[in-house]
Amino acid sequence: MRREVTARQLRLATELRRLREAAGFSARQAAALLGVSPAQITHIESALAGVSEQRLRRLASHYACKDEEFIKALVAMATDRTKGWWEEYRGLLPTPFLDLAELEHYARFQRHVAILYVPGLLQTEDYARAVFSARLPELTPEEVELRIQHRMARQSTAVPYEAVLHEAALRIRVGDRAASRAQLARLLEVSEKDHVTLRVIPFDQDGFARASSTMTYVGGPLPKLDTVLRDALHGSAFIDSEAQLNTYRTSLRKVEAASLDPERSRAFIHTLTKEL
Repeated sequence: MRREVTARQLRLATELRRLREAAGFSARQAAALLGVSPAQITHIESALAGVSEQRLRRLASHYACKDEEFIKALVAMATDRTKGWWEEYRGLLPTPFLDLAELEHYARFQRHVAILYVPGLLQTEDYARAVFSARLPELTPEEVELRIQHRMARQSTAVPYEAVLHEAALRIRVGDRAASRAQLARLLEVSEKDHVTLRVIPFDQDGFARASSTMTYVGGPLPKLDTVLRDALHGSAFIDSEAQLNTYRTSLRKVEAASLDPERSRAFIHTLTKEL
């Protein structure tokens, strides 16, 4: 039995439960197929216990799952024993911080819509410090520094990354004038990287209602294993149902349509930098 369950392990468990339910099997029937107790199936489908490749393939066969690429992706999730850098922060930071780093580590691509804040993967240390220092309840200096270290470590990813930033996120001074100027300079710097695409939605751009919600869309090994991350006052939420993923894919297309192209976006950010 696992003491700590990661978001990746939970996603595998969720997908196995969805396969079983789609096939019309009860947990008791699935247990009989493997020759185990119903409790073992419950533990597997709640991520409290792992599952071997052999058992996973047997279940997929009984559930009449013919998608070999999907099965291979699930096997990779079940058998991976990677101990990522984020594990150094276990017990020091809230679990969602670790789950996000793990999700990003395995991502094929990332897309972000930002309305009020510059996304974490694009933040400078001073900007991140201002963000965490403003949190309520207040964090201790040690807690702030741990979060900054973790955020900076996340920025080592080099997967295709596209961010759409509303002008509000560029103009709001999270820190002082110098920090804001440095943050805009960082955006111009990273926008020149081959794997990064930045787009801006100015205040006077039509279609803002289509881009009124912050979100992070993370591509999984297959589209059906994509994940959307939404932040709220009570914490982060990982969304992975196919119906909801389709809704967010549509939202992303509308957001892109309402934004400036990358070259005009760079020019826009450059103009804001000169104003500071």
